[in-house]
Amino acid sequence: MTVTLITGANKGIGFETARQLLELGHTVYVGSRDAVRGEKAAADLGAQFVQLDVTDDASVNAALAHIGEAEGHLDVLVNNAGILADGPVDGPAALRAFDTNAVGIVRVTEAALPLLRKSSNPTVVTVSSSMGSFWAVTNPDRPEYGMPLALYAASKAAATMLTLQYAKSEPAVKFNALEPGTTATDMTAAFGIGRAVEESARVVVGLATLGPDGPTGTLRDEAGELPW
Repeated sequence: MTVTLITGANKGIGFETARQLLELGHTVYVGSRDAVRGEKAAADLGAQFVQLDVTDDASVNAALAHIGEAEGHLDVLVNNAGILADGPVDGPAALRAFDTNAVGIVRVTEAALPLLRKSSNPTVVTVSSSMGSFWAVTNPDRPEYGMPLALYAASKAAATMLTLQYAKSEPAVKFNALEPGTTATDMTAAFGIGRAVEESARVVVGLATLGPDGPTGTLRDEAGELPW
């Protein structure tokens, strides 16, 4: 049985990714900061629930310890939790953005690695963004060019770099970052844009189900590898 943990999975892309992976036979752990919402999401899906706040070391460590006791290993980690940070740009806002979108990846990945190393096909997928790609935000033909989201973009650039560095330091584990596509979720509601969440979740699922010879250390979207 393939054991998968998805952070921030009580709604949006994380929730739909959980649903699709459950259909493929995965044992899915829905990680959610809010226990009430997370338990409801897990119950609706038929998944397992772990309380997991990516900004809290104790919460992260407890969640991975629980999975370790219950399953003995972890096959797939999806670092999905994130915030848009589209308000005023100041020090506290920057700290919140990086703590969730970048430092949170370090917390969860470090706690998960001992379990991932016990898998025969360990895979880590980080939901990043092409907003963190220098190539994309400096290209007038790309939509990212006209989106002034400084903290989101910078923290997602950090998320992609962490993915690359983990791929280099942990060659037995596949690490890939992805641009899931602009999706109609709570994060994009203010912009009134985005496609169906089912479409973007399929991009995540594709990377979460790579074979042993799949790519690692890349930033990708549904069309393939992206420059960044």
